[in-house]
Amino acid sequence: MTDAGPAIKITGLNKWYGDYHALKDVDLTVEHGERIVVCGPSGSGKSTLIRCVNSLEEHNSGSINVDGIEMKDADSINAIRSDVGMVFQQFNLFPHLTILDNLTLGPIKALGLSKKEAQDRAMSLLERVQIPDQAHKKPGNLSGGQQQRVAIARSLCMEPKIMLFDEPTSALDPEMISEVLDVIIDLAEEGMTMIVVTHEMGFARKAADRMIFMDHGEIIETGPPTEFFENPKSERCKLFLSQILQH
Repeated sequence: MTDAGPAIKITGLNKWYGDYHALKDVDLTVEHGERIVVCGPSGSGKSTLIRCVNSLEEHNSGSINVDGIEMKDADSINAIRSDVGMVFQQFNLFPHLTILDNLTLGPIKALGLSKKEAQDRAMSLLERVQIPDQAHKKPGNLSGGQQQRVAIARSLCMEPKIMLFDEPTSALDPEMISEVLDVIIDLAEEGMTMIVVTHEMGFARKAADRMIFMDHGEIIETGPPTEFFENPKSERCKLFLSQILQH
């Protein structure tokens, strides 16, 4: 991949589930190193949007271009996926494998790293997310916050250029949320291109370059965090913020 042109360019994206129009003519450009936070009510299309970027959902019309590669066939999808990491609400770790084995599986099988190279990379990333002492445990022995940090480290083991986070803290107990968000903020500060779907507005203020508010499958409002929080333009966005900031 190259740094010429935007990291992600989405044009006229539509997604249907039967009769339900989940994404409606969505246009979005993400520059290299930009940190986007996507928010909005449940069912607004946030998760569907980022799942389309990683081809976990197939869009019906429009185009998705990731760093110069247009998503159109199996080869292009594989090329895009190799450079786009994704972290989900659920941790999706293999319960029968140790944390270290969860992290090394992809680099060995998909990237052709030797076991030693993969383990060195994995341990370096476990240090980065501050749980190297958990390497030889199984996921069930870790807290939810620890498991989500493992999931982030596992994505980073594939050396992605872009990271997508789909409500990464929604399955966590409140006291575990900040430890995961701190890891994501560290990544943001290092210049990782990322799109984060989240309701954590404190995190959004701190880490986002740009906010996107979605409702009913459309991008209703977009802008820098200060402007977005202090001067929302649409009534729908004002109502959403008034509700979410009360909690």
